[in-house]
Amino acid sequence: MSRPALSWPLGLIAVSALVYWIGTNTEWIDVTVPMPPSGEAAENPFYAAGRFAQALGARSTRDRQFAVPGRDAVIVLSAWHWDLTETRRYALERWVESGGRLVVAGPLAGGGDEFERWSGVIRRHRRPARPAPRFRESCQEVKEEPAASSSAFGTRPRLLCNLDETSWLTSHRTPRWQLRNDSGVQVMRVAVGRGSVTVINGTPFQFTELLAGDHGWLFVAATGLRPADEVHFLTENDHPSLLTLTWRYGAPAIVLALMAIGFALWRTSARFGPLAEPQSTARRSLAEQIRGTGQFALRHGDGESLHEAAARALNEAARRRIPGFAGMSLADRADALANVTGFDRHAIDAAMHHAGLRGAGELRGTLAFLETARREILQRFQTQQGTRPPTHGTA
Repeated sequence: MSRPALSWPLGLIAVSALVYWIGTNTEWIDVTVPMPPSGEAAENPFYAAGRFAQALGARSTRDRQFAVPGRDAVIVLSAWHWDLTETRRYALERWVESGGRLVVAGPLAGGGDEFERWSGVIRRHRRPARPAPRFRESCQEVKEEPAASSSAFGTRPRLLCNLDETSWLTSHRTPRWQLRNDSGVQVMRVAVGRGSVTVINGTPFQFTELLAGDHGWLFVAATGLRPADEVHFLTENDHPSLLTLTWRYGAPAIVLALMAIGFALWRTSARFGPLAEPQSTARRSLAEQIRGTGQFALRHGDGESLHEAAARALNEAARRRIPGFAGMSLADRADALANVTGFDRHAIDAAMHHAGLRGAGELRGTLAFLETARREILQRFQTQQGTRPPTHGTA
């Protein structure tokens, strides 16, 4: 058996052995890969917290704007501008003082000093300057510290994540409930009027963070959640763009402005025709056409064609009226023309045969001289015949 014929079976055996080894040493298992959130879950940071509250028998809504709810409702704030407007801040404070439950998760986006003066909950920092909050990715154990007269909560340590490691909470009021770790108080509730304010030194309720640690328990404890409660989530961290707000609150003004701009552009744009119908011009007279033709010939030929035409017209008039003019020499023709017209012989000869030596001004005089000589011949012979001389040049 030849070597090429033997190599094919050996190669097939090697490939089969490789496939068998891969098949026997490979293990196939199913792995569940979590898909990224989509739809409202990707846009609403409190989607998981809202569904959790609904599962516990409460009603949850995410409000784009603040509206005063009922006294038994719960409001959860995150990245909120506390003193953006005086009216909104005053309405929120009066709602809490009348019996509402307010939960503030994480630092406020603005008005923190005003909130601390009103609620009495103060955020203390470990550094002289207030840095940007940094949150721990790891979880920490916290212990409950209820008031001396309260025993509603157990003492088992809880596991909280995403806490701010650069600050802790304190208050000049007596806390009704708080959670503390080695860094200090991380969750605190104080009474304000007939209501309560609970401040959390972190953001444990946004997106999938509710599923970490004991954040579900913290949500129920911080909100004091009861069946049939109404929970409102408010945040200004994902506010709409300036264009969206402009269209939302000023759509009529924008439409009118666009219409005015469009009208102005149409008013000043180029038109396809004149504003008025052009007036019809009268036809040029024969004299204007002759003068225009002569000026063109003089400008684009040094007047040579004009001189030839004038000399030819004079010769034609003389040939028809002077016997034997066609057979005369140039000198005899000049003499004959001088006798008939009475002009100087040398002037006639120079005008007839030396056009190239004249300038533009002198050429005009030569042309006028030749035309005058031609008309003189016509007039004299027509007078002798008793006919009326023409009013225009003819041959």
